[in-house]
Amino acid sequence: MKTIGNILKRYTAWIWKVLAPLGPWGVFAIAAVDGSLFGMPIDAIVAFYVYRDRAHFLFYVVMASAGSALGSLVVYGIGYLGGETVLRKRISEERFNKIHASFEQHEFWAVMFPAMLPPPTPFKLFVLAASAFEMRFTHFLAAVFAGRCVRFLVLALLTIKFGPEVIHLVGSLARQHLSWLVGGVSALIVLGVAFWQRKRWMKKPGDLELPARQK
Repeated sequence: MKTIGNILKRYTAWIWKVLAPLGPWGVFAIAAVDGSLFGMPIDAIVAFYVYRDRAHFLFYVVMASAGSALGSLVVYGIGYLGGETVLRKRISEERFNKIHASFEQHEFWAVMFPAMLPPPTPFKLFVLAASAFEMRFTHFLAAVFAGRCVRFLVLALLTIKFGPEVIHLVGSLARQHLSWLVGGVSALIVLGVAFWQRKRWMKKPGDLELPARQK
């Protein structure tokens, strides 16, 4: 355990050394790397920037969200080239069908809600699904950006209120109650889709334009 702790300490020190020359734009760069194939302690980095410069917390939220969205294009491209085959190799058939069904109901929320959740949510799996199921490119970027904005905004507000130590508490709760967290988000997706469809069905006939009568 002591060896692992030393490795993590050196890894963290190396990250801060790389970020130092980038200044406030470092959060964008690290978020882009984290969104691609290399996982980074993005929550801790965002919390550090926010706690050190609270007046500009919205800047760091937006930069981290934009970097994460752009970095996700790497995984999106892999899924686009490999198609559904890449996704099927990584998950069971049952889970594949569930994810496919969620994208058919409302693909935007199927990406946005996982983007809101902290680790250990397998977000890159949903990125692969988005490309494999041919989600529109602009909709994909918007969904990732929106989800990350919610996640990092909540993180920033908690950091301002309680300090950067809140990262460990949130991470611990997420790991211990992941099934409840995923279940709650799934319920929100179902309710959102039902509400959206109900609004469409409840349109009054008078609201629809009638075709002009031919003479």
